[in-house]
Amino acid sequence: MFEVRGIVSAAGYLPFRRLQRSAITATFGAGGGKGTRTVASYDEDTTTMGVEAARLARSGAPDTAIDCLTYATAEPAYLDKTNATAIHAALRLDRSSVALDLGGAVRSGIGALRLALEGSGTSLAVSSDIRTGLPTSPDEASGGDGAAAILVGEGASVIAEYLGSGSATDEFVDRWRTPGERRSKVWEERFGETKYLPLGVQAWTAALAAASIDAVDVDHAIVTGMHTRAAAALTKKLALRDGVLVDGLASTVGNTGTAHPALLLAATLETAAPGAVIAVVSLADGADVLLFRTTDAIANFTPARAVATQLATGADVLYGKFLSWRGMVTVEPPRRPEPARVSASAAGRSGEWKFGFVGSRNPATGELHLPPATSVPGVEMEPAPMADVAGTIVTFTIDKLAYSPSPPIVFAVVDFDGGGRFPVEMTDVDATEVKIGDRVEMTFRRLFTADGIHDYFWKARPIRARGEGSTP
Repeated sequence: MFEVRGIVSAAGYLPFRRLQRSAITATFGAGGGKGTRTVASYDEDTTTMGVEAARLARSGAPDTAIDCLTYATAEPAYLDKTNATAIHAALRLDRSSVALDLGGAVRSGIGALRLALEGSGTSLAVSSDIRTGLPTSPDEASGGDGAAAILVGEGASVIAEYLGSGSATDEFVDRWRTPGERRSKVWEERFGETKYLPLGVQAWTAALAAASIDAVDVDHAIVTGMHTRAAAALTKKLALRDGVLVDGLASTVGNTGTAHPALLLAATLETAAPGAVIAVVSLADGADVLLFRTTDAIANFTPARAVATQLATGADVLYGKFLSWRGMVTVEPPRRPEPARVSASAAGRSGEWKFGFVGSRNPATGELHLPPATSVPGVEMEPAPMADVAGTIVTFTIDKLAYSPSPPIVFAVVDFDGGGRFPVEMTDVDATEVKIGDRVEMTFRRLFTADGIHDYFWKARPIRARGEGSTP
């Protein structure tokens, strides 16, 4: 019997901080614009954002075994070393699950999703990006940071059936960045538009034919690409019905590059009704079109943290701090020695704790140990996964002397629900607003980077109601 293949779960991740574009204009008298863009914090990179998106997507199908994890980004935290393995470890996937990077190009995001859809087994396609540019540049203002994860599988749990696809590829210089450069360069816009339009029409026509549908059957159309002028022009050629074009989040998030097609797809699925046809059109070094039809199972799909909710719970970041986090300006560092590089052998011995935040529990007494107890005479300890367990702050301290790329550091002692106490660093928080009794949840972050090695671990962040936030 033929089993429907398609999307089982989907999620987007938006960092907590937002940059008001008007702050750019106020500082330099140029650039900027209206609205906001999302900003990855100083302790976030594309890998940590990918972990957060993957955690959200997997919470929609927690018992699903994942055969393959693909990770796509144009801004990898590592070269040579596979970044997907850190996501694999944070999710505590089985060692038999393959983890692969598809990186270096914006198109790799939609490509990873298509490979998952046209493959077999259960796959998790994660895409993530940090977009930046020189101060006052269009890329600085219109870019955005974020991640998305799409879980692909088969059977009754599919919330959006994969109907078909179309692609068109051509070699031309539109946007490029050589290794080591912090900003992208762009060719003259009119040239890119003349190349993208016929490619987009070709891919669109092929996808409709593969799915045996017409343009008028599409209920939600996502049209995106770093070349916004070409994407806008293409929408006029697709013969779409009025009102089906999906908001590209340009005024609130910005363009998240590699992650943007999947991010918009996740946001669309969060509100889609059963039987809706969704088209994803992505322009990047060619054109790719994916078509889906939501199933009855979409009615039971409850996102762990909807994109709309994340949009409502962000807080502003000062423009100067944004420039510092991006490495565009150098501020006075803390007058303390920088941390030594993390030991590869020590990290290898404690992978479950370091990447999965797994403690240990005494099965006889129920006592929970954080970090995990290495040995208790006569007792075989049980693993206690804690990454998804919330907690309460019982005391905290604000440290203005310890080394941090963005001081001060807030350390809190957290009592976890169901037992366990652990001192942990806070993130996405204003030091003046922390209170005893605050509720927190765990998030995967980068502690520091030394000798080119990223030290990843878990931090605590406040559990916020809609609209809460502050400016650091």
